[in-house]
Amino acid sequence: MITLLIQDTTQALQDTANAVNQALTQPQPQLRFIDLLFKGGWVMIPLAFLAFLALFIFVERYLTIKKATKDESNLMGQIRSYIQSGNLDGAMSLLRNNNSPLSRMLQKGLKRIGRPIKDIEGAIENVGKLEVSKLEKNISILGIVAGIAPMLGFVGTIVGVITIFHQVSIKGAIEIGTISGGLYTKMITSATGLIIGIIAYVLYHILNIMVEKIILKMETDAIDFIDLLEEPGK
Repeated sequence: MITLLIQDTTQALQDTANAVNQALTQPQPQLRFIDLLFKGGWVMIPLAFLAFLALFIFVERYLTIKKATKDESNLMGQIRSYIQSGNLDGAMSLLRNNNSPLSRMLQKGLKRIGRPIKDIEGAIENVGKLEVSKLEKNISILGIVAGIAPMLGFVGTIVGVITIFHQVSIKGAIEIGTISGGLYTKMITSATGLIIGIIAYVLYHILNIMVEKIILKMETDAIDFIDLLEEPGK
């Protein structure tokens, strides 16, 4: 009897070991990123829209600002030569052909030559503000996306958690598979929202830094232009 019991126990342990080995050696399903995105639910649709919107605005603004930052190192030198020689028409023609925020700002100043310096400064300042507002157009939307995307992703996770516990209340039993399986898919929205928010936040500050560099250059050249106009009167 003891021998049979030992044999049965040995056989049971062997069967268990075989089952464990088979489970360990069985290939596990691959967790692909694209599959995770589709499991995120309806919240992934507005998140995808926000991601596309942020990327579109960044590319459009980046190209516009980059165009406005073209090399103008010789512009003020040429303008200085024209004005000192009294060739205002040549200076105006040069600025028209340049077609940049700085050139449009200086054009307004040239048109006001003959008036008090304060009027010229005011005209240049007004055009400068207008040009800066054009460069900053839609950049603030990136800041909005950076704030909304994480919150929207968190809402998706909360809705998913509510759904899971609603199912548990209907079944009347807590199943680890139901909770863990549903929870990890719903947390995808929070992760996606955070990633989109972080990227939008970085892009927002990149564009702001680029605009600030242009503003500094415009202010510096505007001061040089005013000083140039005051030179003959000294």
